[in-house]
Amino acid sequence: MPHQVGPSLAVALLILLVLALAASWWSRLRLEKSLAAAAGRAVIQLGLVSLIIAGVVGRVGWSLLFASLMFAIAVFTSTRRVGAPRAWPWAALAMAAGVLPVLLTIFLTGAVPFNGPSIVPMAGIIIGGVMNGHSLAGRRVFGSLRDEYGSYEAALSIGLTRPQAIGEVSARHLPEALVPALDQTRTVGLVTLPGAFVGVLLGGGSPLQAGAAQVLVLVGLLAAESITVAVAHRLIKQALLLPPDLAESLRP
Repeated sequence: MPHQVGPSLAVALLILLVLALAASWWSRLRLEKSLAAAAGRAVIQLGLVSLIIAGVVGRVGWSLLFASLMFAIAVFTSTRRVGAPRAWPWAALAMAAGVLPVLLTIFLTGAVPFNGPSIVPMAGIIIGGVMNGHSLAGRRVFGSLRDEYGSYEAALSIGLTRPQAIGEVSARHLPEALVPALDQTRTVGLVTLPGAFVGVLLGGGSPLQAGAAQVLVLVGLLAAESITVAVAHRLIKQALLLPPDLAESLRP
């Protein structure tokens, strides 16, 4: 992590971007424009967000408002990823079902102090996790419902209801949405040292404090993503959280 913003950081970023572009060109991935655009957006967005966060963390109210904005952007992003932008209220319900109980538990138990500097990063981590979990679940389940439409029709033909028929196709694919969170939790400390651990160490905390913070984050992510995926699946089976093409084709 850079200790200061200056020419050395710019040089390092430029070299890293060149490496990414070279790898894409060499392997003919044809992602050079996307990689450059993503890096540029990251620099601009994080620069702006850093300035905003510096102004909001001093007050709990502003921190909560900023967390709400992050949640709204996460819902918008995830519904676009899964191709169901019109179903955003149901996606928001599924994601809120994962985010709220986890954050309430973390703050009400006193595991993390309820103040601006804690609200923004904790909310950002948990919201980011449920966004990824929801997106993975949606993409995998919706893809399976399109590819295995015959299985859905077969389930209807033997007398199953629409929710039951959808579940027959989707249930076995659903656990894949939690694989990244499970892998990260299983390998923490052995393969990776995630951000919360490193952040506490760089902030002057002890290794024990860093480990405690990271465990809290990882278990919180497991809980939040598991709840979100479960609620999203229930909404999918009820044909509430579906892309337009599936909402049309998956009729009882």
